[in-house]
Amino acid sequence: MDFLTTALLLLVGTGAGVALANALRNRSGITDVRRDSVILLERIEKVFKVVMAEGYFSEIYNYQDQKKILYLLNDPKKAMVIAKSKVLVGFDFAKVRFRAAENGEKTLVIEAFPEPEVLSIDTDYKFYDIQAGYLNHFSGEDYTKILDEAKQAMNDRAMQSDLPKIANNQIQYMMYQLASSMGWQLQLPEAEQRQLEALKAKTEAEASLPKLLKTGTPT
Repeated sequence: MDFLTTALLLLVGTGAGVALANALRNRSGITDVRRDSVILLERIEKVFKVVMAEGYFSEIYNYQDQKKILYLLNDPKKAMVIAKSKVLVGFDFAKVRFRAAENGEKTLVIEAFPEPEVLSIDTDYKFYDIQAGYLNHFSGEDYTKILDEAKQAMNDRAMQSDLPKIANNQIQYMMYQLASSMGWQLQLPEAEQRQLEALKAKTEAEASLPKLLKTGTPT
């Protein structure tokens, strides 16, 4: 057997092996999936943000887009998104303006305090019932728009809930306790000061209730 014949036999055998392997792979449903990702760090910023309230929300978001074909026929596309989110509400302390009292007393005067805000939304999205039109198909921009609108709806829902109120109460009482532990008084803007006084009275009443119950229990 000469060299040419040997080479031809090797080529035929290799081709048959590749064909057999492809046939077996297609039959068994094995696919070769490759994924590549590139992570770029754009910038690092120093922040002083404090989380004071955490809430969990579920939302069903329905998206529908109507498209006219030749100004006569409707070609709708729609999708349903179920979103489950963890929302963190707190404060950006970079926006706080404060000073020490001018009379020399150990009083921390808060001149301006920011409103509570959503610091982060961690959301898990799942798409259901995706129905594209005959010509009105979904694009990458459509999916991005749907997710942005669903996230904004979750943000609005969180700010309309009790989370901002809870965060306000938490931060005011935390600052009061921190100042008191160092022998300082805390002076907030008028509206916030009234809320703090009411919260202090409520907390003190709740703390003294077990003592009153214990004292009033017959022996």
